[in-house]
Amino acid sequence: MRLPEIVSLIIAYLLGSIPVGYLIVRFTSGSDIRAAGSGATGATNVMRNVGKTAGLMTFGLDILKGFLAVMVTRWLTGAGTETTWIVAASAVVAMIGHIFPVWLGFKAGKGVATGVGVFLAITPIAVICTLAVFALIVWKTRYVSLGSMIASVLMLFWAWLWNGLIFPSPFLPQMLAGLGGAIALIVFKHTDNIRRLRAGTENKFGAAH
Repeated sequence: MRLPEIVSLIIAYLLGSIPVGYLIVRFTSGSDIRAAGSGATGATNVMRNVGKTAGLMTFGLDILKGFLAVMVTRWLTGAGTETTWIVAASAVVAMIGHIFPVWLGFKAGKGVATGVGVFLAITPIAVICTLAVFALIVWKTRYVSLGSMIASVLMLFWAWLWNGLIFPSPFLPQMLAGLGGAIALIVFKHTDNIRRLRAGTENKFGAAH
């Protein structure tokens, strides 16, 4: 592995590991978001416990850091606009950074917003389809976790449709590998949500706590 590739992966982890939700809540209210609700540092827990403004800020900045992690790798490795194997790896590493940040004892968010960021960098058209599915599921069920998981898994289908059939890309295997790794991490971090969904005890969006 060349030095630019190694450096790009390190940067991807560091960008992903920026604990946006934790920092926003700490600076705005002085509290530790890890002590509230689900204990996650992501946008959903921030919004439920601190408010919409803080939640939306967390969501937007988490998307941005995932997007930047992929774009910086492309720039450092000379990949241009393509998704090479190292670019796909950086997408997964950025997710690992978000979910397991060294700064917070390797425990933080569930990776959904950061996932949106890396998805946007890899296949933006597929993200539009995915967000539509997410919005529909949350609107019908009020379960953010369910919408996040199903929409994320469907990213593989949308990527295959747009970048495999409609606009064929020679980098489709790399794209699917990067997306698949990111999606696997998202689903893994939703294990507790899956248990609560099966038990009927999962929190619904907009419900009082």
